Amino acid sequence: MNDAIAILKAGGVVMIPLLLFSITAIGLIVERSRFWSRIIKRQPRMMQRVLMLYQENNIVEAIAVLKQNIDLPAARILLSALSLDRPTPEQFRLAMQAEAQAETPGMKRFTNVFDMIVGLSPLFGLLGTVIGLIVSFASLNLGNVGGSQTAGVTGGISEALVSTASGLVVAIFNLFAVSIFRGFYTRQTALIQEYANRFELIYSRRYEDSRSSRFHP
Repeated sequence: MNDAIAILKAGGVVMIPLLLFSITAIGLIVERSRFWSRIIKRQPRMMQRVLMLYQENNIVEAIAVLKQNIDLPAARILLSALSLDRPTPEQFRLAMQAEAQAETPGMKRFTNVFDMIVGLSPLFGLLGTVIGLIVSFASLNLGNVGGSQTAGVTGGISEALVSTASGLVVAIFNLFAVSIFRGFYTRQTALIQEYANRFELIYSRRYEDSRSSRFHP
């Protein structure tokens, strides 16, 4: 604990925003980890079960399963189409498409905050470097190079190095986290699109069969 406080003091004033960035990032990473953990564990199995029920034409049970998992994005997307009353294939597709667009901000939540932290952290580190060098040069007196100046020079250099390293660490840590979350988003989006296409195909076939049977009894 004392070492951490010493590092914060050595880094100078720019360590304050870097510390705030770190605390914010940790909180957001915990929240996003819980969010994606819930989706990755439950969503694929839920979609498989609903698709199986839908293929068996057990629409009532499929809708019931979706409502039980309404906290999952895929459940809300599929339910938006399955709950329609005799839609055309185009309406069926548009319902899922509209709901998928509505779910996108929630799945990409806080991405802009992560990007901001990744971009600003190295800049604050660079600012700390400049401030540290200014302190070092301000402590120099070419006519009097002694022990009293050494502390000021080394303190300024220490501030420059610590702030630079801290800014890079915060940026790298957040870049690693946001890259993982973007990977989760890409994979789950592709999975949802795959199942949505399967549901659309099944519904289109049933819709055409029902029309054929209606006009050719």
